[in-house]
Amino acid sequence: MTTRTAPSATALYDIPGPATRKRHLLYGFVSTALILALLGWVVYLLFDTEQFTSAKWTPFTYKGIQELLLRGLGNTLKAFAYAAVLSLLLGAVLAVGRLSDHRPVRWIATLLVEFFRAMPVLVMIFFIFVALKVQPLPALVTGLTLYNGSVLAEVFRTGIVSVERGQSEAAYALGLRKTQVTTFVLAPQAVRAMLPTIISQLVVALKDTSLGYLITYEEFLHAGKLIASNLDYDLPFIPVVMVISPIYIGMCMLLSWFATWVAKRERRNPKMKAVKIAPAEPGTLLPGVQ
Repeated sequence: MTTRTAPSATALYDIPGPATRKRHLLYGFVSTALILALLGWVVYLLFDTEQFTSAKWTPFTYKGIQELLLRGLGNTLKAFAYAAVLSLLLGAVLAVGRLSDHRPVRWIATLLVEFFRAMPVLVMIFFIFVALKVQPLPALVTGLTLYNGSVLAEVFRTGIVSVERGQSEAAYALGLRKTQVTTFVLAPQAVRAMLPTIISQLVVALKDTSLGYLITYEEFLHAGKLIASNLDYDLPFIPVVMVISPIYIGMCMLLSWFATWVAKRERRNPKMKAVKIAPAEPGTLLPGVQ
């Protein structure tokens, strides 16, 4: 049986007294009541505007509508998969460029990172789609890759730089080249700190795939727009939102949960094992040693 330890006072925290605890309990009840009232008001408005009528929800029982949504979801995941892999590769290349000892390479990588980070994603997607006349999927993936890759480049660079300086100095003392030091010494240690941020940035890439509907890419949101704008189904805009939003939120929460799980696993199971040292034994003496 475990016992709960009482909170201890610190320089920034005092243990609340009976009056404060009652006040906090009152605040909790009031906040809960307000949230429930807000939810009740929203549900009342949905019923009042007839958002739960069978005419608006019947389309989701049709096989054609279900296939349209599944096809859109598949296209969303396909665009995300391409963008995620290419963003990681581009981020690694730009990070290496920013850490290069050659000044021109470092300047060019820095210029690319700062430019693509500052440029709005939608502007890049539209420019590639309209000006360069690229197909919707490559245009969407390219825009997402340029933006998220430049952000990930800073994540990679910061993670590598944050490794204790003594690690690289020891590796150089052993005669390793800079590429070997970065690949085999710095990067493996930096991965543990970078993983949650990397996966969080991939969540951003997943959400930004919804911009594809603006360039007629048939992704999940585009499929929902086709259903919501159909007059035959009494314009079921709110039902479409209520179906699509939880799926988007669920996918993002799944990635966020994965980032949290990876971080906890790395803290709990560090990738280092104790090495057994053989007991000292008498050996051959060095020449000249009696």
